[in-house]
Amino acid sequence: MQMYQQNSWWKISLAIVGLIIALITMFYANYLARKLAELEDNNVRLWALAIQESVTNESEDLNLAAEFLTTVQSIPVILESEDGKLEGVNFEDENITDQAFLEAEKQKLLNSGFEPIEGAGGYANKIYYKNSRLYTLIKYFPYVQILLLGSFILIGYFGLNASRRAEQNRVWAGMAKETAHQLGTPISAIMAWIEILKGRAKDEEDTEIVNELTKDVYRLELVADRFSKIGSTPTLEATSLNEELEKCAEYMRRRKPQKVELRFNPSTYNTVVNINRHLFDWVIENLIRNALDAMDGQGIISLSASEEERFAVIDISDTGSGIPSGKFKAVFAPGYSTKKRGWGLGLSLAKRIIESYHKGKIFVKNSTINEGTTFTIKIPKA
Repeated sequence: MQMYQQNSWWKISLAIVGLIIALITMFYANYLARKLAELEDNNVRLWALAIQESVTNESEDLNLAAEFLTTVQSIPVILESEDGKLEGVNFEDENITDQAFLEAEKQKLLNSGFEPIEGAGGYANKIYYKNSRLYTLIKYFPYVQILLLGSFILIGYFGLNASRRAEQNRVWAGMAKETAHQLGTPISAIMAWIEILKGRAKDEEDTEIVNELTKDVYRLELVADRFSKIGSTPTLEATSLNEELEKCAEYMRRRKPQKVELRFNPSTYNTVVNINRHLFDWVIENLIRNALDAMDGQGIISLSASEEERFAVIDISDTGSGIPSGKFKAVFAPGYSTKKRGWGLGLSLAKRIIESYHKGKIFVKNSTINEGTTFTIKIPKA
């Protein structure tokens, strides 16, 4: 659980840092855009003043307005004469006298709340202007930057996750195969000792004990076989769901505390599913063991089967300590565990077995603290 929380905090911290950077960029870009807008407004007003001086004072240098024009050459300006004729400055050549185009641009400015600058009459009775293209680029730059940065982060995140998962899968597959290989020798030796014990059994009680030992060793062989096949695609076989679940329930009944009752409610249909028995049995047994751990040695575990459209449905309920509603998805994350011992891989592996190998679903159906939990598995019917 600690590993899971550290991983979550790392992601949250990274997201917060990214958000802070984005906000700083946005505020700074808006600051620059505001300053540029003020500068452009001042320049246009100075240009308007230069025009007014040129018109009203004949002794004034008539080049004054032309000199100011060089400071506003990137700012689209519309001049409206006293008779309502419009003329464009710093628009594309075909638009500088297009009355329909200029009238539409003028209306856009008025609709946005723009108040025209009063000119000196004549051809520049009123002056309208738009912000320059540079202003627009600066204003929208942070949004483009956030979009690009977000896309880069997402691509990098999913790429690194995929690479990390692939590397983890290779490591786990290698460890699993090596574990299976190491288990082979002691299992063979135990089987030999069990054969000796069979010959020395004195009564039915001794025979029953040896038989149970044989079943457990057989289970160890299945575990070793499962480990040896990790990393390869398992073979699926058409199997009676009721029979397989009954077999799992019977095996776990002999290994549960006396004060725990394990009930099995079979499906009313003869449901057949395509499963890998070894892997499927492991998932069911793992869920039952988790239920036993959650119940503190007493309570009821219910294993039931049913059908839902094209799926076979298995519910495993317990009367244990329950799971907080905010952790329904987290319990399947690698490393998440509420136990003092263990690596928190059981439910993660169960999810992979059901969803990747059997094309099904596994999830927490419901849970109430101190009342119990229900896990649900859905597998396509054969």
